[in-house]
Amino acid sequence: MADLKITDLHKYYGSTHVVKGVDLEIPAGEFTVLVGQSGCGKSTLLRTIAGLEDANQGSIEIGGQRVNDLPPRDRDIAMVFQNYALYPYMTVFENIAFGLRARRTPRAGIEPKVQRAARMLAIDHLLERFPRQLSGGQLQRVAIGRAVVRNARLYLFDEPLSNLDAQLRDEMRGEIKRLHQDLGKTMIYVTHDQIEAMTMADRIVLLRDGRIEQQGAPLELYERPATRYVAGFLGSPAMNFVPASLTAAGNALVVRTRDGTELALPPTRAETMAAHAGRPVVLGVRPEHMSRGGAGEARAGIVRHTVTIDLLQPTGARTYATFRLGDAPVVAELQAHDVSQPGERIELAFDMNRVVLIDPDSELVIAG
Repeated sequence: MADLKITDLHKYYGSTHVVKGVDLEIPAGEFTVLVGQSGCGKSTLLRTIAGLEDANQGSIEIGGQRVNDLPPRDRDIAMVFQNYALYPYMTVFENIAFGLRARRTPRAGIEPKVQRAARMLAIDHLLERFPRQLSGGQLQRVAIGRAVVRNARLYLFDEPLSNLDAQLRDEMRGEIKRLHQDLGKTMIYVTHDQIEAMTMADRIVLLRDGRIEQQGAPLELYERPATRYVAGFLGSPAMNFVPASLTAAGNALVVRTRDGTELALPPTRAETMAAHAGRPVVLGVRPEHMSRGGAGEARAGIVRHTVTIDLLQPTGARTYATFRLGDAPVVAELQAHDVSQPGERIELAFDMNRVVLIDPDSELVIAG
């Protein structure tokens, strides 16, 4: 395995600037996920690392070696594509073995490597079948097996699960994460699905318009987002955003929404944010940071407020309840039987220790 270092990387397609000065260091053995909306440059960045695209500017180093001028074959990278890219006229065994034969691996060493990869992916009973005889999940396992059978320095995954249904995606996420734990190899995984990013990554690199918006451990980005974009991208349902102002009320500091609702900050946060009093802010609150009943009502920073429920979306164990706060719709994640029907007025407990306040002009999260 090897580390990866990218310095001031730029990629153009004609006059379109797709990757805009990316700097990124990935230590050996880490599972890094590149995530972002379609068109943010994540797949282009991955293909440039692999050598399938040429960088217009900047440097790519793998294991301390600059590889910009090396063809893909000589970079010692294994890649899994979204469309599987299997040979239909070859058996599963031959598809997995193809890369080994191309690299002139001794014949005696090919079968044990293929068998080991197939066992790891639970497809050892399918080795004599052809791709047309396999399900989508089995095809994806074969594509992954063809990559991991090699002892490559770097493993790249380009949205490998996007063609699978929800149940298979859940299953394959666990398989790939378990594979990383077993192999201990450096892996870079591209997805637009923030659930995949949160559940699989050692580190998330969130891209926006060709630049890195923020990077860090999944819970670091989730709990301490640097910008409104990061706060809104991670989490399902997404974080709620409510236009408001930060106002001094005696010795307290309150978030006042446009309908006059006041939600007091806990004293420790009020002290650090006192300099922002009197300014407009955007209140960011996650659905799970609101609850019904007496949960946590004795703790500092819990503020209770009565709301009218407009919409209910039961999911089984949980119910998503929509109401209005100020002039914005807000979704709370409640217990299944906390609300019985739309129109009901209930009291919610807001955990003001967990909310974020955002500068509406810069869209940066206000520290504190």
